[in-house]
Amino acid sequence: MTGKRNAVRSTTGLLSGALLAASLVAAPAHATGTATPAAVCSLRLGAVTAGGDHSIQRITATTPPTVDSAVVGPKDLYPDGTARLPSSVGYEAVVPAGEQRQGLVAIGPRMYYSGYTTDGSGTEPVPGTVTQTLVGGGWSQYHRFFERSTYSLSGFSRTNTYTVASEVIARWTVTKGGWRYYTTYQGFAAVKTMALISQTRSYDTFLANTYGGALYTVRIPTGSGAPVVKKVRTSTWQGFETLIAEKCGSQSTLLLGIDKDTKTGYLYAVSHATGATTVIKGLGKVPASLAESSYFRVFLDTPEAGHLFGE
Repeated sequence: MTGKRNAVRSTTGLLSGALLAASLVAAPAHATGTATPAAVCSLRLGAVTAGGDHSIQRITATTPPTVDSAVVGPKDLYPDGTARLPSSVGYEAVVPAGEQRQGLVAIGPRMYYSGYTTDGSGTEPVPGTVTQTLVGGGWSQYHRFFERSTYSLSGFSRTNTYTVASEVIARWTVTKGGWRYYTTYQGFAAVKTMALISQTRSYDTFLANTYGGALYTVRIPTGSGAPVVKKVRTSTWQGFETLIAEKCGSQSTLLLGIDKDTKTGYLYAVSHATGATTVIKGLGKVPASLAESSYFRVFLDTPEAGHLFGE
């Protein structure tokens, strides 16, 4: 593969430094290995369309991957072309046949809690259920990644939100009184995007790719302490502007990388993350055009189904 790669340091600031232009490859060099899904895993991929609609389709980890047709709706949730940085969207089944869905999204420079309940069609909202609650402003193009993590088990519950902006990863703790305990971690200028792959009571872990093509895990404590960063791969991952992860089995991850330039997606089976010894198997190109500007994970929001355990 041609293209320059960033020199990367092995400290917390290992991802800092000038961003070097890298050549994109039409299809990333798939890592070799023997990891395969323990069962036929899948992920629900959500998108915000240019017209402000929600769109959801299922991608299944066969070899090559298979994909269902996108189901578009509800429509016109947001003004055309204004929604970006959507977080993962959690859903719960409601009687008799719909789903209650909720997440976060930036509309222009403002962040909102966004939610609705669908009827049995899955595409039409129940009248009066569409809500958008303002969180705050300042969400400009300066931010290139956003995600939330909700973890609850045995009476314990926490919610944290994360963003990547310039060379900083920032974290908030979400409480009933608002977003609190704003903490920043320096040295991440080379991070292009991330995907949440693991959640526990005390930390969240992300897979992060760099503009230079490397792939890392970044474990961020929900309390005090510095992130723990481990190199997973050294090259070929720079083509992805979006990474979406879903659990596969009890400890592994189904990972989708989306290249916005070519409107293509590649699916991977990733073993429990252990740094450079992590096994990654390329399952192939997703047979669909992924042409929307914003994608997100859609997940069943229960502790048993929703928690990620990839590291």
